[in-house]
Amino acid sequence: SKVTKLCDLGIDDSVCSVSWAQRGTHLAVGTSDGEVEIWDASRCQRVRTMEGHRLRVGALAWSSSLLSSGSRDKSILQRDIRAPDDFASKLSGHKSEVCGLKWSYDNRELASGGNDNKIFVWNQHSTQPVLKYCEHNAAVKAIAWSPHLHGLLASGGGTADRCIRFWNTTTNTHLSCMDTGSQVCNLVWSKNVNELVSTHGYSQNQIIVWRYPTMSKLATLTGHTYRVLYLAISPDGQTIVTGAGDETLRFWNVFPSPKSQNTDSEIGASSFGRTTIR
Repeated sequence: SKVTKLCDLGIDDSVCSVSWAQRGTHLAVGTSDGEVEIWDASRCQRVRTMEGHRLRVGALAWSSSLLSSGSRDKSILQRDIRAPDDFASKLSGHKSEVCGLKWSYDNRELASGGNDNKIFVWNQHSTQPVLKYCEHNAAVKAIAWSPHLHGLLASGGGTADRCIRFWNTTTNTHLSCMDTGSQVCNLVWSKNVNELVSTHGYSQNQIIVWRYPTMSKLATLTGHTYRVLYLAISPDGQTIVTGAGDETLRFWNVFPSPKSQNTDSEIGASSFGRTTIR
């Protein structure tokens, strides 16, 4: 239960996004100045700084040694951290800030969400989107690829939309839509069972665990008093941590382990400040 301070960007800059490399101890940090810094977390040392964006970098996504960064300047930059160049290619298409970015599990497709209410899907080599989805009525920050079904993409819309939508990028079809009643801030799938968790903002600031594809609610977790803007899942796939504008981090045991496929939900808190729902 130790907290390590990795970096301090000073009073003139701030951290806008963080993302772990898929292997090793490197952490990418997107800044309000439009830079992307790579840090070695084991040594607490900055490895390199990459430029190319004019405004804040609010979205980061890794695909092996390739790092994608999305910015308020509307562009996505593809960076190979093994190469000396700051970026290898630039993806243009969004009409306002890129606020969501996720690579598929097979590293073949990159999904981006924007403040222009659009979702674009890019392949490894395209500089133009290969698919465009325009059904959301608000910004799309929440994006998640299913680890269970190839080409299954989930997305969530902001306050004027409140919906989670599902897409099959293989057949280019819109599968379903669920109105959650609140702004959708994040989505993440369980690796262990066919379920996903969403975090929300205005007006209920809740966390919901859903069973897919029925979209029945397994649990609704409350406690945050401001919108739940940040969500990360543990490597074993059982625990999530949420961060909100109330300046708290909360740990929740929401998914079963790969061995125990127990789906009976029991809601209660354990002694470590974690909430267990099974």
